[in-house]
Amino acid sequence: MRNALAALLPELRAFARYLAGSRAEADDLVQEAVLRTLRALDGRSEGVNLRAWCLAVIRNAFHEHLRLRKREAARLRDSVEPAPAPPLQETPGAMRDLQRQLATLPPLLREALLLVGAQGLSHEEAASVCNVPLGTMKARVSRARRQLSIALGGVTR
Repeated sequence: MRNALAALLPELRAFARYLAGSRAEADDLVQEAVLRTLRALDGRSEGVNLRAWCLAVIRNAFHEHLRLRKREAARLRDSVEPAPAPPLQETPGAMRDLQRQLATLPPLLREALLLVGAQGLSHEEAASVCNVPLGTMKARVSRARRQLSIALGGVTR
């Protein structure tokens, strides 16, 4: 199982990076996912789709961290005046534009699009990872694609 986990690390890190947006946070998510997986499975990986399991753990850990950050931000907002945000600058390159627009998607839409588009999971597998009905997953992917297309000035059908 440890060898199988080691082989999955690049893919897990890529998924975590797109969810989290930063390398450090992605590495933390992957580390937490591997630890949780090792603890939960405790050497018994028969019949377990390790890839889907780890992706689900990363997703769940990301949402836990997101909820925690929202609570912390609310506490800070109540106690401290926020500093002005630095001005945004234009950056060349379609990949940077795509990355920026992905970050603006709501987390549920972003993760659905990443699971199906970037990770290559079927809608059924992605729905299983997110523990939602198949129709919900298809709707999330469709809305995410539509929002990205509009934001990037693409052609819509």
